[in-house]
Amino acid sequence: MSQLLEKAKDFVVDKVANIKKPEASVSDVDLKHVSRECVEYGAKVSVSNPYSHSIPICEISYNFKSAGRGIASGTIPDPGSLKAGDTTMLDVPVKVPYNILVSLAKDIGADWDIDYELELGLTIDLPVVGNFTIPLSQKGEIKLPTLSDIF
Repeated sequence: MSQLLEKAKDFVVDKVANIKKPEASVSDVDLKHVSRECVEYGAKVSVSNPYSHSIPICEISYNFKSAGRGIASGTIPDPGSLKAGDTTMLDVPVKVPYNILVSLAKDIGADWDIDYELELGLTIDLPVVGNFTIPLSQKGEIKLPTLSDIF
């Protein structure tokens, strides 16, 4: 009896492991908006849905790092759904206060950009499997706005 249960368990584990899952990638991180309080960057995330029905996104969590330390983090609850059998583009706004940019002056002063690492967690609700988080990571550099960009 225990062998039958073990075989059934292995069968289910194998089938669940081979279920097609949505795939995601960070396509771009750019300056979005400059205000008196902060600089807002926008990460563009492309998510493909292999299913014939839409999938709700539970939340998007992000951690924006520079020089090995976190400069912005947060979550976006219930940002919408993934289109059925298509690719959905998601915009993830990341607000960085100026006081944190000032503390990164050594990195910024050399070339007027921020070397960054963006970590995203895209949590979706898959039928049968339940909540599933797609981890994403992107490294790059963002040019900071100059006075001509602001005015």
